[in-house]
Amino acid sequence: MYPSLSVVIPSYNEEKRLPPALDRVVQYLMNGHYRDPEIIIVNDGSSDRTSEVARGVAAEFTQSNLRIRVLDNSGNYGKGYSVRRGANESTGEWLLVSDADLSAPIEECDKLFTAVKEGNFDAAIGSRALDRSLIGVRQLLLREFIGRTFNVAVRLIAGLPFADTQCGFKLFSRQLARRVFAAQSLERFGFDVEILYLAKKFGFRVVEVPIRWDDVAGTKVATFSGADAFLDILRVRRNDWLGKYD
Repeated sequence: MYPSLSVVIPSYNEEKRLPPALDRVVQYLMNGHYRDPEIIIVNDGSSDRTSEVARGVAAEFTQSNLRIRVLDNSGNYGKGYSVRRGANESTGEWLLVSDADLSAPIEECDKLFTAVKEGNFDAAIGSRALDRSLIGVRQLLLREFIGRTFNVAVRLIAGLPFADTQCGFKLFSRQLARRVFAAQSLERFGFDVEILYLAKKFGFRVVEVPIRWDDVAGTKVATFSGADAFLDILRVRRNDWLGKYD
């Protein structure tokens, strides 16, 4: 049996995609693998019925061993803020962060757990770049080009060895999560780089794992918003130079 697991799902205007995604996550967690499983949905100031939909699903499981909690941010603060809040509220020995669209199938969590167990790692991050044959539905060429360029910049500027830092499917140990999220300062889409940079700085071991992935229509990441993440790489290095992570 696996240890206790918390699944954090940052959500912004996800009233349509969230119900089928939650059905799959619930089915996965109820198969008996995990002790005291919980799902934490962080509603990042949505203007639709994301919160109501999530609470409706949560109400169906009040009598089971699966806990579903919904946290409502008072405004739209960003994915990094939402993930940090969910992480701080979580109780599991391990923490899985997953996008609300399940572009990475929830079942791929098994691969991440196998990797951390076999290599005694503190975290495992899903990767689209290590084996692109596992990608079913690809992104538009422009987005894919920006993504590849971004990860080159991450390697050159931040010194991280990973081929794909932005895949929204990551598994963290409780020890790493407590230390890293306490030091996190970025709240938008560049936060993934900061989290992995901090993990390396603090001496945690992280493994990158190729996973199945499909581009799902309706992404909330505008091209120019994602481009701002390039500046976040520089912000991470600046914060380190200024001693903000010490």
